[in-house]
Parts: sequence; structure tokens; C-alpha cells
Amino acid sequence: MLWTAFILGFLGSFHCVGMCGPIALAVAGKGKSAYFSNKILYNLGRSVTYAMLGLIVGSIGFSLSLAGVQQIFSIVAGAIILIFAVTYKRADQFLAIPALSGIVMWVKRQLNKFIRARGSFAFFATGLANGLLPCGMVYMALVAALALQNPLLGATYMFFFGIGTIPLLLVLMFSGNIFSLKTRQNFQKAIPYLGVVIGLLFIVRGLGLGMFYSPNLQVFDYGNQQVEITMCE
Repeated sequence: MLWTAFILGFLGSFHCVGMCGPIALAVAGKGKSAYFSNKILYNLGRSVTYAMLGLIVGSIGFSLSLAGVQQIFSIVAGAIILIFAVTYKRADQFLAIPALSGIVMWVKRQLNKFIRARGSFAFFATGLANGLLPCGMVYMALVAALALQNPLLGATYMFFFGIGTIPLLLVLMFSGNIFSLKTRQNFQKAIPYLGVVIGLLFIVRGLGLGMFYSPNLQVFDYGNQQVEITMCE
């Protein structure tokens, strides 16, 4: 499943170029070595934030799994991912919701402060803050991390998602607008298809068909011990 996170991040980066491109280009430094290291630190900062978000939603998913709704939840999460796959661009409209506008403005102020401060830690912090900006691609990845129902797997999934966005953003940082608008649009066309694949994987996983990727999720396997969750009436 981790391979889907990396590919989702890579394809999503073609969408993120327009959103995060100006911030990425603002990350600089004196000298070639500092310039390169600051770019890496910025992108690692984003990935760390994604991993922390994955840890949180993975913990929520684990709590739900203890309630004995693993299979149903996996199916529902898969259906939500299918919806996000075809509407991920519209998800960015959450920026306009008053309840989130205050958070978004706070994050943007932090970004401006860190970029002006410069320095290795400041650029790493810029990445940390940037990872909190609302993004349809991040929402889709978070639903997948939530459906994994495991804090560690959720964090790892989101970290790989962040790593997947790095190659294109690094190219943008060093080469400017190397990809034409048409090229970016062509890559973005693959995002819904990958989202559909991920959504279907989680739906099949929740069906409990007894196959390798579709086990009976009502039984937890911790090492050599199996623990069944019983609900008190």
C-alpha cells in the first residue's frame, strides 16, 4: 500500500506546483550547498507534518478498529477516497470556509515569518507550516491513512506521500517552470484513476473475502497471538 502513497504524492505534486510553487521558490540560501540543503530541509519539513497528521488519523482509525467496525470502516473509507478521487480539486475550496480561514491565515503568517527569517531551521519550519495548508490531495491521502487503522502505518503512509511530492518540487526549485501547463494537466489526469484504485483496494480489504489483501479484519493478529474483540452489552 505504501507504493500508492508515493505515486499519489508524485502525481499530486503536479497539482501542488500551482499551490506551493511560490513558497518552494522562496526557499533559498547563500552558496550552492546551502541552497540545496535548504530545499531538502523544506521538503522534509512538509513530509514530517504529513507524517504527524498520519499518526493522528491512524490513531483515530485504530480506536475505531477496537470498536469492531474495521471492515465496515474500510469500505466506507474506500468509498470516500473514490469521491475524493474525482473531486480533489474542489476540496481546495475548504479554504473559503470561515471555520478554516482563521487557521489558514495563521499558517500563512507563520510561513511569511519563517521565510523572512531564513536559515536552516527556518526553512525546515517553513515546510512544517506548509504541510498544514488545506489541499485536496492531502485530504485523500489522510483518508487512506485513516483507513489503515494503525498509527505507525498511518504516519509511514503520509511520510511516503510527502516524499513522493519532493522530486517534482525539487525540479521546480532548481529549474523554474520546466513543465508546461499542458504537461502538468496531463499528469493530473492520472490522479483520479490512482485514487479509484486506492479506494477499490480499501473496499476489497473491508469485504473480508479471506484472501491475502482481504482478510477478516475482526480478528487482530499480534505476533503469534490472535485477540478477538468482544463488545460488552
